Amino acid sequence: MELSFVRFCCVLLSFLAGLVAGLEITSTGSTSIEKASGESVKLDCQFTLAPQDSGPLDIEWSLLSSDNRNEDKVVILYSGDRAYENYYDPMKGRVHFNAADPKNGDASIVLTGLRSADSGTYQCKVKKAPGIRSRKMLLIVMVKPTKPRCYIEGLTHEGKDITLKCISQEGTNPLRYNWDRITGSNILPASTFEDPVTGSLNVKNASASASGTYRCTARNRVGTDECTLQLKVAPPPNTAGIIAGSIIGVLLFLLIIAIILFCCCRARNRKKYEKEICNEIREDVPPPKSRVSTARSFTVGSQRSSLGSMSPSNLHEYALKPQYDKIPSSEEFERPPSHAPLPPPSGARMAVPNLSRMGAIPVMIPAQNRDGSIV
Repeated sequence: MELSFVRFCCVLLSFLAGLVAGLEITSTGSTSIEKASGESVKLDCQFTLAPQDSGPLDIEWSLLSSDNRNEDKVVILYSGDRAYENYYDPMKGRVHFNAADPKNGDASIVLTGLRSADSGTYQCKVKKAPGIRSRKMLLIVMVKPTKPRCYIEGLTHEGKDITLKCISQEGTNPLRYNWDRITGSNILPASTFEDPVTGSLNVKNASASASGTYRCTARNRVGTDECTLQLKVAPPPNTAGIIAGSIIGVLLFLLIIAIILFCCCRARNRKKYEKEICNEIREDVPPPKSRVSTARSFTVGSQRSSLGSMSPSNLHEYALKPQYDKIPSSEEFERPPSHAPLPPPSGARMAVPNLSRMGAIPVMIPAQNRDGSIV
């Protein structure tokens, strides 16, 4: 009889526990999930109902705000035996319930085409009066590293410090970089120092043995990518020869400029001098006299000359010269050369007494320059 009483108590306690427990969420999986962008994820939310849960079933998924001043964003709803999957515009077409009919105990949802903005804390809330239960899950959407860019900083000469750089423009932290050499020995030179955070590889006092092909790998928890570069360490250049060549080049350039300036100045001065010569009026040389004025001057001079100053021996030479004792008329000026009076024959010589009887007058003819001026 005592055994029957104990069994009765256990059944009663179980019944009372069921009345108190009611609605329960039974999912026990991880509450933190990391996924790469572009992938899909299932947020699990399984539940059970109690007989006393007789009210309508409501399921609500929301993205909780990290700031208490902002409201939570409802992502998807199930209410009145109907699912509202396009409730949140940023996830429109990318979120849906995992089960065709969530009221059977599966309130899980599936997110597709994950983006970095989808990261956050999601809450699953199941309500069926009088019961209400909720579950929170943290979703971290990580971006895979994009293809990094490899480049060299510094001169690739022997004895210099060379820095190999590697950087990925996109990628969720923590992002790490790793360098290795893929030609020859895969071991990095002993003089190198690697920084996995900044992605730099410093080669101190580089030598020809450091030449080769290097690879940089960028990675985080959701993906990797890499780039390569070729390092060739060359002997140092002939600095003295470069300096001497530069100096000679500069001097030649200056010499050419000086020659050009000299030629330009000389040509300019020459043109200026020629222009001044053309415009200059010479006042020391009088213009040539006309035949009429010359003839008159000769006549007046001849009358003033003394006959006694001339000897009889040279009278015949002056007698043969053209006479200027009268002024030529305009007809004689206009007479063509064919009508000009012919001079006496060269072989004929006349005596001085005959010239005097003929009325000849001794005349002294002054000397003249080429321009016609009297000396």
